[in-house]
Order: sequence, then C-alpha cells, then structure tokens
Amino acid sequence: MATISTRDLSHLPEVSRLEKLLQSLAMLDAIVCPEWEYRYYSFNAKWGKGERMGSMRNGSGDDFFALFNAYGCFLKGFEHECKVASMPELCSQLYEGVPAQFKGGVTEPAFSPENVTFCLWRAKDASKWDHANVKLPKGNDPDGSAYLLSPLDGDPETYCDFAGEYYEMEVDPDLVTAIYEHRPLTKSMALELNADADWKDLKADAKEIAYTL
Repeated sequence: MATISTRDLSHLPEVSRLEKLLQSLAMLDAIVCPEWEYRYYSFNAKWGKGERMGSMRNGSGDDFFALFNAYGCFLKGFEHECKVASMPELCSQLYEGVPAQFKGGVTEPAFSPENVTFCLWRAKDASKWDHANVKLPKGNDPDGSAYLLSPLDGDPETYCDFAGEYYEMEVDPDLVTAIYEHRPLTKSMALELNADADWKDLKADAKEIAYTL
C-alpha cells in the first residue's frame, strides 16, 4: 500500500479517479456489509445540486468527507488520536486558502467542520492537490492523513486486505478489481462476494452511489 499523506500526495488519485474509487469502495462495502451503520465507506451521488459526496467513518471517531462539484474536489479529514487533534488552534488555519467554490464544505454541519486534522482540495484542471501552508508538529503522521488516506491508493489488493481485517471476510480479488474498474455489477457478482447479500437492497444502494448495474 502506497503511503499517501499531506507530506506526499503524489499517489492520491486525481479528482475524477478519486470519485470513481470512492464509488467503488462504497459499492463494495454495501455488498460486504448489508447493515449501513457498520459500513466504512459510503457515497451519495445526489448530495446537493451538482454535488456528490464520498465519506469514510471507521466507528472509532475518525472520518473523512470528499465533496465533488463542477470545480473539483474538497476533502477534509479527522483522526482523533493524532497530534493535530489536540491542537485546536490549528483548526481554522487548515481551511486557509480553500477556494470559494469549496466554501460549502468548510461550513457543512454534516462534515463536523470543527473536527479537522487535515484539509485538501484540487480543481479538475489542476496538476496537483493543494492544502494550507500550516507548520505541523513533528512526528510520523502528525495530522492522521497517512492513516486515513493511504487506503485510497487505487490498488484492489488494499481493499482485500482491509475487508479481511475490518469485516473478517475474504473477498475475491478478481471481483474487487472488476468493481474498481467500474464494470457493471450483477447479482451473481454480488453473491460471490457475499452469499448473504440482498440484491434488492443492493440495487437501491447502487442507485444512491450511481454505480452501474
């Protein structure tokens, strides 16, 4: 798994690829974990007018929210045990420089804007991700970004390892790859991944995620 953090964002996918990846992760979680409240990843293709939102919540107080619109992507995260989490004076600084097109993400109550340890953004036509020029405390992962962002390396094996650890399930790497590549999901694919999957519910999940069946 490639390390992705605010110190090195070169392995974080560009905007359109990140959006597709978060859709894939949400679709996989919907198959592997029928109970929505226990899922790690989710995606709402109709979050707002012209907006889509991908998120991660690990149930232990850590999360990230990625807001996609016509301009690009805004992503903010919170890792509750990192050094920055205990430095509230840095919170407002992390939002400095956020383009006006993403200001809604900074104030969105559902994103818990007061809980932030890192914040990124990227316009669709930009060559790289950007973030505020904030001096972070010393340490291996002071803002928790490596912990929360490294799973977004685009490698299907990363999800296979995650499912084994988090859901205690072995998933077929070929099927995970197919969903990473956004191949249409079929009932047989879903049942191969999880024999207990409910196809009717998954069709509703796919509609919310905007994943093709």
